[in-house]
Amino acid sequence: MLKTPSLRLSDADLTKKVSKDKYQLKLFDLQQQLARIQQAYLFHGHKAVIVFEGWDAAGKGGTIRRISQALDPRSFKVWPIGAPRDYYQARHHLLRFWERLPPEGAISAFDRSWYGRVLVERIEGFTAEKRWRQGYREINEFERMLVDNDTRVIKLFFHISADEQMRRFEERLRNPMKRWKLTYEDFRNRTKWEAYSEAIDEMFEKTSTRIAPWHLIPANHKRYARLTAIRKVVAALSDGVDLDPQHLDRRTLDAASEHLNVEQELIDSLRARTE
Repeated sequence: MLKTPSLRLSDADLTKKVSKDKYQLKLFDLQQQLARIQQAYLFHGHKAVIVFEGWDAAGKGGTIRRISQALDPRSFKVWPIGAPRDYYQARHHLLRFWERLPPEGAISAFDRSWYGRVLVERIEGFTAEKRWRQGYREINEFERMLVDNDTRVIKLFFHISADEQMRRFEERLRNPMKRWKLTYEDFRNRTKWEAYSEAIDEMFEKTSTRIAPWHLIPANHKRYARLTAIRKVVAALSDGVDLDPQHLDRRTLDAASEHLNVEQELIDSLRARTE
């Protein structure tokens, strides 16, 4: 499987930022594009998976919320992924993800994903080294099967500095509405920052492929990270897709002409598009 050019955490320029006014304008435009993409996917039967990975407090949830604001929840599903329960621990690690893949016309977002096999399970020793090393090949083959089944795969990794992460932890502690996000595990994981960094770089090396490349999102500044991530999603989802508003069939237009008080000129123009 062809790999993409080498990618490392150190490639991210964490100084990048965007003004609030520019952010609001760009976000609105991107959300409008997402809405058009969803309509096209529903009409044409396309499907896609968006993978969100990154450091604790790196902004994955905030980006997912901005995407969700633009999309109809009937064909957009967010799957928050935590530790597998006993049923899945006794089975292949990809099973629970197979069960959550989108049907035709839908888009699924995974807030953390099958990459836990080569990140958390590797660092925390939950899986034997032989098994997590096999995970690279299994993941590549899994994503190849998705793409072969006409499912687009978009993978985003949100990178922040250790200092910025600590600042966000403090913000969560001080803000009663965000305090629920802060856990003991957040602090414990920081003691393994270097080990996780090494595992992330190896993950990029082994699993960033031509058909399912990783996109590294500099996330020290939340507004910049959200816009960058959503741009990547829009570009990947819209590539080669007809985003023009879909045409009504002649029977629907005939019924509209009979029952609705609209100009005949509008009906005629819509009929012309179906011919």
